[in-house]
Amino acid sequence: MEGLDQRLADLGGGSSLGLALIAAVLLGLRHATDPDHLTALSTLVLGEDRAGGGRLAGRLGAAWGAGHAVTLIALGLPVVLFDLRLPDGVQRALEALVGAIIVALALRLLIRWRRGRLHSHAHAHGGIVHAHPHVHEAAPGVHGPHDHAHAEQLGRTPLAAFGLGLVHGAGGSAAVGVLLVAAVPGRAASALALALFAAACALSMALLSAAFGKGLAAGRGALVERLTPALGVAALAFGTLYAATALS
Repeated sequence: MEGLDQRLADLGGGSSLGLALIAAVLLGLRHATDPDHLTALSTLVLGEDRAGGGRLAGRLGAAWGAGHAVTLIALGLPVVLFDLRLPDGVQRALEALVGAIIVALALRLLIRWRRGRLHSHAHAHGGIVHAHPHVHEAAPGVHGPHDHAHAEQLGRTPLAAFGLGLVHGAGGSAAVGVLLVAAVPGRAASALALALFAAACALSMALLSAAFGKGLAAGRGALVERLTPALGVAALAFGTLYAATALS
């Protein structure tokens, strides 16, 4: 992915300001597809009640992306304006923290699946019957008219997602993108490129999450239920490796 980022940055390097800013937007849009972002967002969204389709997932992704963008700008401005960077030890600790967040999200997903609280069965929306996964906070197999726990009841609120995004923006793969937009000639232009990069990251995270949530709501719940343990284990392994690599 870094090679692709470098090619996108080269698109605007030594060219007009317009091309440089377009390159910053493209970097931001691509940035959301980094493995650490995809893994964290998928485990964040998976397991929510799907009655709201992709809207709820989009809100969670948008909140995550907004927190990510805030930290990107707060930590990126000193880089693009004054060439000041976080000490290596601090950066490694933040990278490890990102890995720990992914591990925590994966464990939470696996625990809910193991307890039988993540499953799918038929629901009717607008006269159309389909299955989608959701979470029950009651004991497995106990269903009532108000058993479905929504994101606000599970702690996966947009505010919580915003906080996770704040931490992820301080670590993860964002540093590469910040360094690339910092190469835009002129401090004012670099700062503008950074803002566009951060905004494009947030937008792409919201779109990816909404698409994921919409796919879950489109009747693929049973398939997701079967894949959940594999996805959870993969996310757990990825987060562990990510943290271990940062600390090694």
